[in-house]
Amino acid sequence: MDTLHRLDDRLLNDVNDLARHTGWLHGAALGYATYGVVLFAALLLTGVWSRRAGTDRALAAACWAPVATLLAVGLNQPLVSAFAEARPYTTHPGLLVLATRSSDFSFPSDHAVMAGATAAGLWLVSRALGALATVAALVMAFSRVYIAAHYPWDVAAGLAFGALVTLLGWALLGSLLTVLTGWLRSQPGLRQVFPAPVTRPAAREPSTPGAAAA
Repeated sequence: MDTLHRLDDRLLNDVNDLARHTGWLHGAALGYATYGVVLFAALLLTGVWSRRAGTDRALAAACWAPVATLLAVGLNQPLVSAFAEARPYTTHPGLLVLATRSSDFSFPSDHAVMAGATAAGLWLVSRALGALATVAALVMAFSRVYIAAHYPWDVAAGLAFGALVTLLGWALLGSLLTVLTGWLRSQPGLRQVFPAPVTRPAAREPSTPGAAAA
């Protein structure tokens, strides 16, 4: 465990040294680390909208992504309280701190949990959205360390925990959610927003010359 802590501290200091030499990046990093959650919300809404007329399972996966994200963040709260890890700027007073100082605990990172859960959920919806969300999640994790709000271990654990909640939840509940989605989208009011998927007619087999004569 001591080895892990030493590695964590070294990575934190390396990122903080980078922050000291990239003043031009401070505003963007702080803005994204603080308000980047809006991007993830937009990606989740895009996922639901893109599958609104898809199969019941596709729509269920798209709706599960935001639910799983909220669930993962909620489940993370007892973990944060249980580990009660102090923020890096509390135990390392020499750091360059861009984050607004908080009395909240640090491990695992709520922002990273949110990002990891969103990325995993969107992989269930679309490869393109999943890839975009994964890049956004990694940048979010880095930015939280960059502004000295978290240790690297905090964000790595947060990403993993968020993704685990989403994927495990879908593995356990996917079939049930698919059935529930099919029932809900048949209800008045919802069927206009989430129409049933259009079933394409089966292609007709080409007629064989002379078949009618036979």
